[in-house]
Amino acid sequence: MTESSRRKLIWFVPEDALEATRDAVFAAGAGRIGQYERCSWYTAGTGTFVAGEGADPVIGKVGREERVAELRVETVVPTAIAGDVVHALLAAHPYEEVAYELYAIVDA
Repeated sequence: MTESSRRKLIWFVPEDALEATRDAVFAAGAGRIGQYERCSWYTAGTGTFVAGEGADPVIGKVGREERVAELRVETVVPTAIAGDVVHALLAAHPYEEVAYELYAIVDA
Protein backbone atom coordinates (compact mmCIF):
# COMPACT_ATOMS: atom_id res chain seq x y z
CA MET A 1 0.00 0.00 0.00
CA THR A 2 1.21 3.50 -0.80
CA GLU A 3 0.16 6.92 0.33
CA SER A 4 -1.87 8.78 -2.26
CA SER A 5 -1.30 12.31 -3.45
CA ARG A 6 -4.71 13.18 -2.00
CA ARG A 7 -6.15 13.86 1.43
CA LYS A 8 -9.71 13.61 2.76
CA LEU A 9 -10.95 16.85 4.35
CA ILE A 10 -13.95 16.68 6.67
CA TRP A 11 -15.55 19.64 8.44
CA PHE A 12 -18.65 20.39 10.47
CA VAL A 13 -20.74 23.46 9.65
CA PRO A 14 -24.21 24.92 10.26
CA GLU A 15 -26.43 24.52 7.19
CA ASP A 16 -26.58 28.25 6.46
CA ALA A 17 -22.78 28.30 5.97
CA LEU A 18 -22.58 25.13 3.86
CA GLU A 19 -22.28 26.80 0.47
CA ALA A 20 -19.81 29.47 1.64
CA THR A 21 -17.45 26.82 3.00
CA ARG A 22 -17.85 24.53 -0.03
CA ASP A 23 -17.23 27.46 -2.39
CA ALA A 24 -14.08 28.41 -0.46
CA VAL A 25 -12.50 24.94 -0.45
CA PHE A 26 -13.40 24.33 -4.10
CA ALA A 27 -11.97 27.72 -5.15
CA ALA A 28 -8.76 26.74 -3.31
CA GLY A 29 -8.49 23.53 -5.40
CA ALA A 30 -10.35 20.84 -3.45
CA GLY A 31 -13.09 18.54 -4.72
CA ARG A 32 -11.58 17.34 -7.98
CA ILE A 33 -11.83 13.64 -8.90
CA GLY A 34 -10.78 12.86 -12.45
CA GLN A 35 -12.85 14.99 -14.81
CA TYR A 36 -15.29 16.00 -12.05
CA GLU A 37 -15.21 19.17 -9.93
CA ARG A 38 -16.93 20.31 -6.73
CA CYS A 39 -17.18 16.70 -5.53
CA SER A 40 -18.34 16.40 -1.92
CA TRP A 41 -20.62 14.47 0.36
CA TYR A 42 -22.54 15.72 3.38
CA THR A 43 -25.01 14.54 5.94
CA ALA A 44 -26.87 16.05 8.90
CA GLY A 45 -26.06 15.51 12.55
CA THR A 46 -25.88 17.26 15.90
CA GLY A 47 -22.75 18.96 17.20
CA THR A 48 -22.28 19.55 20.93
CA PHE A 49 -19.91 21.84 22.82
CA VAL A 50 -19.40 23.96 25.91
CA ALA A 51 -17.68 27.30 25.28
CA GLY A 52 -15.05 28.01 27.92
CA GLU A 53 -14.08 31.26 29.62
CA GLY A 54 -12.64 33.70 27.11
CA ALA A 55 -14.51 32.17 24.17
CA ASP A 56 -16.78 34.27 21.97
CA PRO A 57 -19.23 31.67 20.64
CA VAL A 58 -21.26 32.42 17.52
CA ILE A 59 -24.00 30.19 18.95
CA GLY A 60 -24.88 29.76 22.63
CA LYS A 61 -23.32 31.06 25.82
CA VAL A 62 -20.07 30.49 27.70
CA GLY A 63 -20.36 27.65 30.23
CA ARG A 64 -23.53 26.10 28.82
CA GLU A 65 -23.66 22.94 26.74
CA GLU A 66 -25.10 23.58 23.32
CA ARG A 67 -26.54 21.23 20.74
CA VAL A 68 -26.44 22.52 17.18
CA ALA A 69 -27.80 21.11 13.93
CA GLU A 70 -24.76 20.80 11.68
CA LEU A 71 -23.65 19.15 8.48
CA ARG A 72 -20.60 16.89 8.16
CA VAL A 73 -18.98 17.67 4.81
CA GLU A 74 -16.32 15.55 3.08
CA THR A 75 -14.18 16.19 0.01
CA VAL A 76 -10.78 15.29 -1.41
CA VAL A 77 -7.77 17.59 -1.51
CA PRO A 78 -4.45 17.31 -3.34
CA THR A 79 -1.75 16.88 -0.69
CA ALA A 80 0.35 19.68 -2.16
CA ILE A 81 -2.35 22.30 -1.50
CA ALA A 82 -3.97 20.89 1.65
CA GLY A 83 -2.71 23.76 3.81
CA ASP A 84 -4.14 26.38 1.43
CA VAL A 85 -7.48 24.59 1.33
CA VAL A 86 -7.68 24.40 5.14
CA HIS A 87 -6.87 28.13 5.38
CA ALA A 88 -9.67 28.86 2.90
CA LEU A 89 -12.07 26.76 4.95
CA LEU A 90 -11.14 28.54 8.17
CA ALA A 91 -11.56 31.97 6.55
CA ALA A 92 -15.04 31.11 5.23
CA HIS A 93 -16.34 29.30 8.32
CA PRO A 94 -18.48 31.26 10.81
CA TYR A 95 -17.23 29.51 13.97
CA GLU A 96 -14.49 30.87 16.22
CA GLU A 97 -13.01 27.34 16.45
CA VAL A 98 -13.62 25.15 13.42
CA ALA A 99 -13.92 21.38 13.85
CA TYR A 100 -12.22 19.74 10.89
CA GLU A 101 -10.20 16.61 10.11
CA LEU A 102 -7.58 15.97 7.43
CA TYR A 103 -6.61 12.38 6.64
CA ALA A 104 -4.13 10.76 4.30
CA ILE A 105 -5.72 8.52 1.70
CA VAL A 106 -3.91 5.25 1.17
CA ASP A 107 -3.89 3.54 -2.21
CA ALA A 108 -4.25 -0.25 -1.99
